[in-house]
Amino acid sequence: MTQADQHNAGNGDDTASQPASHGDPASQAANTMWGGRFAGGPSEAMAAINPSIGFDRRLYAEDIQASRAHCRMLIERGIVSRTDGQAILDGLETVKREIEQGSFSFKSALEDIHMNVESRLKELIGEPAGRLHTARSRNDQVATDLRLWTRAAVDRLDGQLRAVQRALIEQAESGADLVMPGYTHLQAAQPVTLGHHMLAYVEMFGRDRGRLADARKRLNECPLGAAALAGTSFPIDREMTARELGFDRPTANSMDSVADRDFALEVLAAGSTLAMHLSRLCEELILWCNEGFAFVELSDAFTTGSSIMPQKKNPDGAELVRAKSGRVIGSLITLFTVMKGLPLTYGKDMQEDKEPLFDACDTLELCLACTAGMIQDMQPNAANLRAATQKGFITATDLADWLVRVPGMPFRDAHHVVGRLVKLAEDAGCDLPDLPLGEMQAVDPRITEDVFEVLTVDKAAASRTSRGGTAPDNVRAAATAAREHFL
Repeated sequence: MTQADQHNAGNGDDTASQPASHGDPASQAANTMWGGRFAGGPSEAMAAINPSIGFDRRLYAEDIQASRAHCRMLIERGIVSRTDGQAILDGLETVKREIEQGSFSFKSALEDIHMNVESRLKELIGEPAGRLHTARSRNDQVATDLRLWTRAAVDRLDGQLRAVQRALIEQAESGADLVMPGYTHLQAAQPVTLGHHMLAYVEMFGRDRGRLADARKRLNECPLGAAALAGTSFPIDREMTARELGFDRPTANSMDSVADRDFALEVLAAGSTLAMHLSRLCEELILWCNEGFAFVELSDAFTTGSSIMPQKKNPDGAELVRAKSGRVIGSLITLFTVMKGLPLTYGKDMQEDKEPLFDACDTLELCLACTAGMIQDMQPNAANLRAATQKGFITATDLADWLVRVPGMPFRDAHHVVGRLVKLAEDAGCDLPDLPLGEMQAVDPRITEDVFEVLTVDKAAASRTSRGGTAPDNVRAAATAAREHFL
């Protein structure tokens, strides 16, 4: 018997129960795929819990892509004849076209996307379809499909993150001179610029892109050819299939190849950090839209009204992005919990990897699109931003720095002196620049009229010229550098 004739000898521990064989064509087809191992069908509950076609059908393009690469390798290695191989390739293209046109009938009795595709392939081309599964298992098949899907999802997320960064950089460039309070403990702390604030998120999202890029680098190995868990006795060429599918290399260990879902966990972990950053940004937008701040206004495209209060303009887009971080983080915890107790290699538990990964990536794509739109449309209120700097004595640190720099006072002494001056201003109901010079000198005679030069918020912000500081010239230079680096 030639290798091309040994189409029923392929490796593959397809660990699932035989679908019910109660006379319907789908069940009979599934029964044929399982051979003669099972005499009876599954219980109603098993028939309900076992199939994954309801969610893994979205892997159809990756499944067919990987199957075509596998088939071409089988042809090249003489494991499948060129005639049968071409029939398989043509049939797979037909299956893909049917799915994309909406004429394909997915059958839950066939459990998953792999067997649905293979069953339809057999209907189209007959006996040669059975040769496709030579030297592979659903175990390495699904691992390959999911890596292909995840890689594409990471690339989409990176593109959307770039769009968010672009919107933030544009706001930074236009807001380089707009002074506003910077906060610690949500209390006014020091003057900053809106542009500087926007660039802080550019850095955050840059790290998110770096984490996703790191995850992509590690996931870009091809499990195809690991078969069920032990490899295969057929003379396959794993380098060929890896190369054709755009992977950097084949995976190194067949057991790890089918047992590994670290690549999904890494993407979910990076996605959870990204979701947290989106939530923080949206929390600020929500605060800034509140009447107590009124720093920015969001467009009608990302806000809603009230069913009872006609005056309301609610930042619902930002609120929903903030809330959806819980879904992404929950997906990470779900998959960690699925994987934590599994011995090597594959368990049907791992069927539960797809829904959290799909949901998290879908959620992130939606949240990134919404966030990019909100930032692009955001209109800062320069007058309210400036007015807020007149509260909270936010130039107090600049006064302390002046006492260190000019009369040479130790910083701790300067801190104490400025604390007394803040108390004076607080009791008088005024800001530090409004205190008479004489009252300042009564606290410390070394204070001169020159001190008023550093007590305006514009000069305070402009003085922060250290690397990474908020000075408007710094912000403009940083925005240019961010544009060159990230975009």
